[in-house]
Amino acid sequence: MGRYLEQTESRSELQQKIAADLRAKAAARAKDEGRADPYTANPEDIEDSAYLKGTKKTTSLAGAWLFIFILALAVFIMFVVQASK
Repeated sequence: MGRYLEQTESRSELQQKIAADLRAKAAARAKDEGRADPYTANPEDIEDSAYLKGTKKTTSLAGAWLFIFILALAVFIMFVVQASK
């Protein structure tokens, strides 16, 4: 049979042990990779990532394109409403 847990207890002992083991493994892996804390994001890592190669930053025209998209969506919705009458 299953073990009875109090309603106030959010995690069982097994869940706490598994979570502690996973945190220890993540810390060990981060230590091997040269970072002390695996839960802090390093902005240099993000900027140097391989998946960013060949991408461009958003231009100043992004606002204009967003406006055009919203306007086209509004025209489409108006068309659907007028067609359904």
